[in-house]
Amino acid sequence: MSKVLVAYFSASGTTARVAKELAQAAGADLYEIKPAVPYTRADLNWMDKRSRSSIEMNDKSSRPALADQDADIAAYDTILLGFPIWWYVAPTIINTFLESYDFSGKKIVLFATSGGSGFGRTVAGLKPSVAADTAIVEGKLLNGGQTAAGLKAWVEKVL
Repeated sequence: MSKVLVAYFSASGTTARVAKELAQAAGADLYEIKPAVPYTRADLNWMDKRSRSSIEMNDKSSRPALADQDADIAAYDTILLGFPIWWYVAPTIINTFLESYDFSGKKIVLFATSGGSGFGRTVAGLKPSVAADTAIVEGKLLNGGQTAAGLKAWVEKVL
């Protein structure tokens, strides 16, 4: 089996909980993608067109800064990349993360949490942020209620 990293961004804690369960089930290392400036409750108010998240998501070139770039991506063959779905796609900080490292020849399997929407055009929105030989695969929405055995079976299927 290849060496696996679970990398995730979580604004409210939901994706963090799922990522930790997934890393444990997969026997994978865990890395949190942190914004340089943490999101506040007001920043996440999607009903406010002037909120930080709304402004970032309306500008496809937005690249929120990362708190660090400490992930040892070179040590992994496969990255399980998790995030909440915002406006039917990954938050733009995921593009920042992908553009900050060399994922050449690696497989990235997406997982997400969502209040109701699916992956939408997430893969298409992320593909330009990685090298042409990087495989990005739409994975699964993991909104909770997953058993350790179910998560392990899913990981074995996608690896």
